[in-house]
Amino acid sequence: MAEALVRFEGVRKAYGPASGGYAVRQLDLEVRRGELLTLLGPSGSGKTTTLMMLAGFELPSEGRILLEGRDIARLPPHKRGIGVVFQSYALFPHMSVAENVAFPLEVRGVAKAERATRVQRALSMVRLEGFGDRRPSQLSGGQQQRIALARAMVFEPPIVLLDEPLGALDKALREEMQYEIRALHQRLGLTMMYVTHDQQEALTLSDRIAVFEGGLIRQLAPPRQIYETPANAFVAGFVGENNRLPGRVLGLEEGLARVALDCGPEVWARPVDSGPAGSRCLLAIRPERVAVAPVEASTLGEDALPAVLREAIFQGDHVRLRLGLGEGGEILVKRAIGGGQLPEPGGPAALAWDAEHAHAFAAA
Repeated sequence: MAEALVRFEGVRKAYGPASGGYAVRQLDLEVRRGELLTLLGPSGSGKTTTLMMLAGFELPSEGRILLEGRDIARLPPHKRGIGVVFQSYALFPHMSVAENVAFPLEVRGVAKAERATRVQRALSMVRLEGFGDRRPSQLSGGQQQRIALARAMVFEPPIVLLDEPLGALDKALREEMQYEIRALHQRLGLTMMYVTHDQQEALTLSDRIAVFEGGLIRQLAPPRQIYETPANAFVAGFVGENNRLPGRVLGLEEGLARVALDCGPEVWARPVDSGPAGSRCLLAIRPERVAVAPVEASTLGEDALPAVLREAIFQGDHVRLRLGLGEGGEILVKRAIGGGQLPEPGGPAALAWDAEHAHAFAAA
């Protein structure tokens, strides 16, 4: 395991002296050297405040922030030596691309010849050699974002912070830039902290994801673990799409919980924090983990659940199915194109899933 480059120790951030509330309630977090750590969460969850405290634009109300073992919580931003990339790019319109990238070096007193060498190296990193004489207004949004990234890296900071850096880009360019940032991180071994509210972006980019809610980290883990084994109902509902079916725990057996769904059927699931027999719970199952077949052609076994297909929507690489389940319940299923015969709309269907892919959480 890589050593910790950054540590947040007991960090809290109050909204204001009179509010009594906290934007960050209790933060103990390590950023490992060479990793890309994403802070993911809804608006107001504390992720951007965390990044701004590390950058120096916000001061913590309590706790310590250590960079390479040194407490920087009270240092001004320009003395921290941290690279920051903003959503707005924050490029100087009256300067050329080369002058923009050179600016952090100039304020640090780097000699002119050395500045020129480093600027060319930084532009090469983001594949924009030959663009040094242009103005930001002559570049596309994606090119401007690359320039902002080059400027953040040119003085070789220990960590680069990225605050919703792709939010202003269209979908296709946003996806392209995700892979660019990921490739750059892997090629150069950069340490990055990345803030986003986009779950797919977090899953694509990250070595680890910290999922924030209400000023707290609700889960910190690699992307696959966050997606496949969410630690609580919030993470299960926020990251990716999940069917959330209310029910009651009937009992626990061999590491699994027997759950009576409110809509009628009884199913097995992995108990996460579901509580003892009799407890109310919420069963979560990903749409792509549910198998579906017409009743007359079903090979899903005797435990298959009866359902009725209400709607089938073609979505390119998959079909999205909406099915009625028992007494008033509804479940979504994603079926890959060419994945077998589907029920007719309005017709009976059989559903099944592996109990290991269903999670039972305590009901809120």
